[in-house]
Amino acid sequence: MQEKLNIAVFVDYDNIEIGVKTTLRREFDVAVAIEALKERGDIVAKFAYANWGRQEGATRGMAENAVQMVQRLPSPRGDKNGADINLALDALEMAFTHSHVNAFAIISGDSDFIPLVNKLKEYGKTVFVVGGKAFTSTILQQNCHEFISYESLLSDAGVSSSSSSSSSGGGVIIAAERVQDAPRLDRGERRERFSKERRARPAPLELAQTMPLVERALQVLERRGVQPQLGLLKSTMLQLDPAFTEKAYGANSFSEFVEKLKKGEFVNVSGQGGRYVIERKTSAQPERPTPKPEEVLPKLRDVLETHRLEMEEGATAEDVQSFMQTDHPDFDYTAYGYQEFAEFLNYAQDKLVVRVQPDEEKGLVVYLGAEFYPPALPEPPAQPPPEEEEEGPQPYVEGQPSLLEPNPPPAKPKPVKRTRKATGAGGQGQTRRPRKKRTD
Repeated sequence: MQEKLNIAVFVDYDNIEIGVKTTLRREFDVAVAIEALKERGDIVAKFAYANWGRQEGATRGMAENAVQMVQRLPSPRGDKNGADINLALDALEMAFTHSHVNAFAIISGDSDFIPLVNKLKEYGKTVFVVGGKAFTSTILQQNCHEFISYESLLSDAGVSSSSSSSSSGGGVIIAAERVQDAPRLDRGERRERFSKERRARPAPLELAQTMPLVERALQVLERRGVQPQLGLLKSTMLQLDPAFTEKAYGANSFSEFVEKLKKGEFVNVSGQGGRYVIERKTSAQPERPTPKPEEVLPKLRDVLETHRLEMEEGATAEDVQSFMQTDHPDFDYTAYGYQEFAEFLNYAQDKLVVRVQPDEEKGLVVYLGAEFYPPALPEPPAQPPPEEEEEGPQPYVEGQPSLLEPNPPPAKPKPVKRTRKATGAGGQGQTRRPRKKRTD
């Protein structure tokens, strides 16, 4: 029997709200996330952090879902990470003081919460992350126990019937003119425009793209000597890839996902009544290996370098996608396991190739990443100044002023040396002549 999960929910509203608005053209609905978490355990606490004085329209939805709103007081210097710090401190305090809370759900896409996720896992807590695949850090997606994509929770029922044209290869539906060409609107007009422009769930991926993960999970269960049933297979797949969701492949439940695999003759399924046993087929290998996202990064770098002038000022995600398809007509981001081009840009951002900035009016704005601005070369070490020869003490000159004796007495005259003269018999001095040498 699995342990019952008591979940505490923490919402970074500022981050999730701008992320959903810029990527999906929808208003964030906390009820959608809460309903998804109820399927995984009992929710025992709900907190949301924001400057609620600026989010009056969202307070009603929070109150209807019994979410406790924690006011974040902005500091004069901006306090960009104020909500992040408060959320992390409250989550750690609950982990220490409420032993019955054994699971935490963080509704945010901010990579700043990676240390919090790691710390909660160290204390034996189950960690869920709810966010959008297009704006949640891929590192955060891979480090939690299960990542729940907000896109997979949306229903297509509320999409306007006038929104019938889809973008090429992505299944993204947009009804009105491009957002970056629209004038600045107030909150009510913006919400009305979002209701017309909001995007539907993207087109499902091919089942063959998930087979490497399915086969790896089946091999793990075989090595453990465990019968691969539905629940064990999904939990193992989530251990290997926390970002996996069956809804990305057009299935509303994991049993429906397995049925699709069975119809596609990817796996053998036996049993009935919900007690399916899944076995892998030795021939269930894709015709070609699934390409990896890092293989397409060189193409993206070339495109960014070609359009460097446009990228310096910031280009929309739609423009970058158009650059890629123009320069590389064979490029298809769905072949790399992405349902939307924005998900690929999110991956490229973690690799420092681009920097993606959400904008309320333009959507996702893409700039050149840090690798296009390498740090300046270190300055060569300064050459030490040439050593000056130490001068010895100045010679003392008698009668010359010095520090110790500014007014010296006058120098004494030196005695004159005289030459000695030989004296003769007469007492008069005679000069002695040198003797002549005898010559033989």
